[in-house]
Amino acid sequence: MIVAGGWSGRRYAVLGLARSGIATVNALVAGGAHVTAWDSDPARRDAVTGATFADPLEIDLAGFDGVVVSPGVPLNTHPIAERARKAGVPVLGDIELFAQARADLPPHRVVGITGTNGKSTTTALIHHIIQTAGVPTLMGGNIGLPILEQQPLPPGGVYVLELSSYQIDLTTTLDCDVAVLLNITPDHLDRYDGFDAYAASKARLFAMQTSGHAAVIGIGDTPSALIARQVAQSGRSADLTKIAPGVCMDQSRWPSLQGPHNAQNALAAIAACEALGIDNAAIDAGLASFSGLPHRMQRVGEVNGVAFIDDSKATNPESVAPALAAFPRVHWILGGKPKGDDLDACRPGFAHVVRAYTIGEAGPRFAELLAPELPVEEAGTVDAAVRAAAARAKPGEVVLLSPACASFDQFSDYAERGRAFARAVEDLR
Repeated sequence: MIVAGGWSGRRYAVLGLARSGIATVNALVAGGAHVTAWDSDPARRDAVTGATFADPLEIDLAGFDGVVVSPGVPLNTHPIAERARKAGVPVLGDIELFAQARADLPPHRVVGITGTNGKSTTTALIHHIIQTAGVPTLMGGNIGLPILEQQPLPPGGVYVLELSSYQIDLTTTLDCDVAVLLNITPDHLDRYDGFDAYAASKARLFAMQTSGHAAVIGIGDTPSALIARQVAQSGRSADLTKIAPGVCMDQSRWPSLQGPHNAQNALAAIAACEALGIDNAAIDAGLASFSGLPHRMQRVGEVNGVAFIDDSKATNPESVAPALAAFPRVHWILGGKPKGDDLDACRPGFAHVVRAYTIGEAGPRFAELLAPELPVEEAGTVDAAVRAAAARAKPGEVVLLSPACASFDQFSDYAERGRAFARAVEDLR
């Protein structure tokens, strides 16, 4: 695991003992820290050793060196934030602890990737290209294993971190050698005092950087373009690479990187890997051999000449639009627990939709919205939608699960929804 010598003798409270919380406790204890841990679930507390147990909301936090919380803890509403503030104790996350541990690691570099949409694919793609080039690398943050749980890389290694805005909020000293911002569109606004505050959270990734470290920023939306301008005006124009939208590329060589959104993801990954000094041959090989991520434009089968694509990770309308644009004739399955009351962001892809099939809580409302625009039917469930779409789709067309919604009305998460889609496709055979 990854530990910092500077933790020795310090006192930390850890709130939340899911996987990243347990990894945090283990790393802090291994580093010689005194840890007070808590989770309301007794089974999770039973999985922890080396810590004392007490609820940080019920103890005196004076004298603690930090309260470590999961990114899932809403700092704008959870009482731990105010309690820590009154005690003069910083609230931080495991990414900040990783940043503190960097001085004790073998020489390395860090790539941090953020954005509302596309960051998981871009993180995995950068990681894959680095592996293809034969460079030691680990992937963590908002994807894969908790970063503190992993073994340190040998000298010359590259840590590739997917960073949500929540994780950036809990981080103050992460100086990425390469920082990537893909885009900013409305999301998670229940956690912020408006859209500008959400965008400002993303901007902090670049504010933490040292001059001379690379900044790769997509400029397809106004907030991201403004952040690129801020970076340039801060005297770092030489560090900045801007990724413009609508760049024509031959994506036929990259089977798992189809659609205009993946063109942008690929451009960002190319720029990040070039900043790391990876040669073009290795970058090209990595792009061609990348297999994609589960539930992110993942081809799960073909039946009677119809391809079935699982894009269950598309949980907001902004992330659906490029998926619709990736295929000329689409049978679109959408719905779930809505994040908003409209599908306006999907409108550019409507011309590609042969028919829509709505599911879940949002099904009736989405059917009402789409009916004036295109053929639509209320299927209700993923199984029913797959059967209905398969009955209508013709060879060469695509059945696309791209829900534009969270999954929590019918499923535990987007992955379970994607697996249900794949099972329904398998049942067609």
